[in-house]
Amino acid sequence: MNALPSSLGRGRYTVLPPSFAERLGRLLYWPAVAALALGALYLVFAIYTTGQAAWAAGVLLLFTAGFYVYLSRGGFAWRYLFPGVAGMAVFIAFPLLYTAQIGFTNYSSAHLLSEGRVREYLLEQHDAVEAQVLGYSLHADDAEVRLALQADGDTAPRWVSPPLALRGGKALRVELAAPAAGTTLGPALPLPELIRHRDALRRLVLVPADGAELHYLGLREFGPVRPLWTANGDGSLTRAADGTRFSPNRDTGFFESAAGERLQPGFKAFIGMANYARMLLDAEFRGPFLSIFVWTVVFSALTVLFATAIGMLFAVMLNWEGLKFRTTYRTLLFLPYAVPGFISILVFKGLFNQNFGEINAILDALFGVKPAWFADPLLAKTMLVIVNVWLGYPYIMILCSGLLKAIPQDLYEASALAGASPATNFFRITAPLIIKPLAPLLVSAFAFNFNNFVLIALLTDGRPDFLSTKLPAGQTDILVSYTYRIAFRDSGSDFGLAAAISTLIFFLVAALSLINLRLSAKAQQ
Repeated sequence: MNALPSSLGRGRYTVLPPSFAERLGRLLYWPAVAALALGALYLVFAIYTTGQAAWAAGVLLLFTAGFYVYLSRGGFAWRYLFPGVAGMAVFIAFPLLYTAQIGFTNYSSAHLLSEGRVREYLLEQHDAVEAQVLGYSLHADDAEVRLALQADGDTAPRWVSPPLALRGGKALRVELAAPAAGTTLGPALPLPELIRHRDALRRLVLVPADGAELHYLGLREFGPVRPLWTANGDGSLTRAADGTRFSPNRDTGFFESAAGERLQPGFKAFIGMANYARMLLDAEFRGPFLSIFVWTVVFSALTVLFATAIGMLFAVMLNWEGLKFRTTYRTLLFLPYAVPGFISILVFKGLFNQNFGEINAILDALFGVKPAWFADPLLAKTMLVIVNVWLGYPYIMILCSGLLKAIPQDLYEASALAGASPATNFFRITAPLIIKPLAPLLVSAFAFNFNNFVLIALLTDGRPDFLSTKLPAGQTDILVSYTYRIAFRDSGSDFGLAAAISTLIFFLVAALSLINLRLSAKAQQ
């Protein structure tokens, strides 16, 4: 053991004074914390003022947890874990819960707004009283302007405003008066100036001596308006034109009259399990949905099966020591994996073209047939499997090549002494020893192909479509591409139904992930 310095041994030591950087850091520490806290509170307040109380509460909770972890001794152990946990909560847990929540609503392009916002939108609608509409003009008055209003046929202004400084901001009530005798106005501003002041003019409420309120109606007109709807105490609306009452129907998401008339737009409403029940109970939707679900499973399973068989075969062949040019063959067979997938898919789309593709040209020359790869459902599905196997077998080949290196050569030498054939070696030695560690990776490949949106979107776009369906659906669609069509393409942007299907896909993939974890644990034993 090394001896301590004599100064330490006698109990004497020197404490160095803090450096300038340390003193500055200590001085600025709490002001920086206060600034961050104020910024966080301002962000929460800004979110809350937009009407998103739940979002504001979530952000406040996140900031509170962060300040507790990094400023208190009690949260010291979480300082390294908090960024990862917060990231998982924000980028994984929250999107999942939000998507699942949408699945219980009727959220769609026809039901985008909340019930309160739809009510406000309808109450804001108004109609001009045409008989009392007045034309206006703007006149320069030093650095300000004056408004002059007159009816058609008037030779002089009927009402004149005091000098105004037209600026943006809140609505402004302006008292108008009849022009005094001998009042002269400056030159009228041209149309470009009216356009430049349009936003400020929209905020003006002009009040002439007769008490009527005049609102901006366009680039040349002000006039009184009457609301098209009036609100009732029970939340319903009454149409001013005929007195018809419309009440909110939270089952359909529309304001409806007793006669069944609906107002647009609709509002987002909670509909419970209706989207999930639709998958099972609506015959017109259930048929295509179940067909797409079965095809998704078959597509993923066939891809993994054929890609594994071909990749394993090539790996065994390339593992043969007596094979010449093994490196060249391995490089050529790896090329489909090295080329970006979307490029290969687009190339195959051209190769499978019915009229100009090379594949049909070869088939026509040899057999006199030109298959309609994109029009026939069975051929389109076959084409998808072929292309996906082409893209996937190099991955399996690489994995199997590595696993083959781990098999003891003594087993093959003993098998050769016993006179076993290559087929016996493969099925009795090679396959059993590599399939166990390969199983988790095959499950992962199955899950990946379960959500292989890029292949479907670029090669067939889900076509050909099912005929006479309530929602457009393609016979080559898989669940993820079908969900995309429902949410963003052909079905009126039915986000609620798409979210329900997405939640179902999540649970299916989660189940596959659990299987993968179990297989991985067994492979390590």
